[in-house]
Amino acid sequence: MKDMTKHLNQIKNSDVRKTIKLYPEDIQEKLISIRQMIFTLASKNPEIGKIEETLKWGEPSYIAQKGSTIRLAWRKSNPESYGIFFNCKSKLVETYKEIYPKSFHYQDNRAMIFNSSQKIPKIELNHCLLLALTYHKVKHLDLLGA
Repeated sequence: MKDMTKHLNQIKNSDVRKTIKLYPEDIQEKLISIRQMIFTLASKNPEIGKIEETLKWGEPSYIAQKGSTIRLAWRKSNPESYGIFFNCKSKLVETYKEIYPKSFHYQDNRAMIFNSSQKIPKIELNHCLLLALTYHKVKHLDLLGA
């Protein structure tokens, strides 16, 4: 991703910006790319509404009014990996496993884990993020309406 500083400066929440700056540059690029996917989905889908960007458990987190929290995480203890974490009490990861069994590496019912050298399947991830951002509207549907 070109001009990392420009993308970091677009993050209005200073705590989130500071946290992402602490990560290795390749992880910053990956997480900023996912962050941009979240905000692009919100801009193209009025039912999502405004995205709140904050820190939860010390990690960049994104929530829409009718959605479930999405957290982006990297840990020094596993520097080659990063993850997208979801509420473990939701049906999100269970549904992702059903519709995309081979597209992602899942951690229990709470996360998608990526290796930093792995290419992200963007179409599938966009769909998963959309389901998370609209979760409370679709949680009663089979496979969340997927």
